Amino acid sequence: MTNDTYTHATKARMSENNISDNDIDLRAFFYIIWKGKWVVLFTTIIFSVMSIFYALAQPNIYESEALLAPAESESNGGLSALAGQFGGLASLAGVNLGSNNTNKAQLAIEVIKSRKFTSEFIKKHNILPELMAATEWDLVNDRVIYDSDLFDHKKNKWVREAAPPFKSKPSMQEAYKAFSKVLNVNTDKETGMVTISVEHVSPKVARQWVNWLIEDINLEMKIRDVVEATRSTEFLTQQLEETRIADIRSVLYKLVEEQAKTIMFANVRDEYIFKTIDPALVPEVKSKPKRALIVILGSLLGGVFSVMFVLIQSFLRRDNYVNP
Repeated sequence: MTNDTYTHATKARMSENNISDNDIDLRAFFYIIWKGKWVVLFTTIIFSVMSIFYALAQPNIYESEALLAPAESESNGGLSALAGQFGGLASLAGVNLGSNNTNKAQLAIEVIKSRKFTSEFIKKHNILPELMAATEWDLVNDRVIYDSDLFDHKKNKWVREAAPPFKSKPSMQEAYKAFSKVLNVNTDKETGMVTISVEHVSPKVARQWVNWLIEDINLEMKIRDVVEATRSTEFLTQQLEETRIADIRSVLYKLVEEQAKTIMFANVRDEYIFKTIDPALVPEVKSKPKRALIVILGSLLGGVFSVMFVLIQSFLRRDNYVNP
């Protein structure tokens, strides 16, 4: 028999041995699982039952959302026309000639997410109990149910037990973290549309918070622009009094006119920074929890855990038998 024939025969026997070993390993694996089938079955059932109780204990969460579009700024065109020629002078006056609607909308989104705006929003509308102590919504009586260990609704008093530095009444830092979890603000990169959504156990509270957020951010951005335009106007007026050069005075008059337009448009428009395309509604169907998914994942977790337990137990018994 030649060397090539011998080598080929040797490889064939090694391949057969590998296949045979794999078959044995798989058979041993399934044999161990079958031997511990009752452990796997009961463990999976226990996990499934626990998952069912856990899923049923979770309150329904409703999500209300509104679709917004950045509002067009009528005064932006005049300011942009002056940007290239008089940008330096305008910057001294605090006039931002290079701003646009998209930048203002993005700024407004960041303001909504800020700690200051959130804290002022919570205080203004007195929503701390609904944010920190609400547990579920009574559909029949149409009211929010609060955790009695945290908040006494009848006495309107916080009763939670908290270790220092925390107090019975949640701080604004705690409230900000809780509010950040229920608030979602997303921007469509292609269309520029903005979606604001809020999750809560009460569908009416969720809708109300979305409406308040839209009103407050429009008002906040309006006040900021009016304050900025007013200060710019005061500075420009002062410069007009100090200069006698006709060309500079002409430019200053145009800048003052643009600031007057900004103040006028801010005062006459309620939807200053965002226009509502699709208003928030009271949701009829919960957004979460996904109870069926929770039960499925719980059952799978129980099955995987029980199989691993059976395999590890079998391995330890075999090891003890080989090495007494």
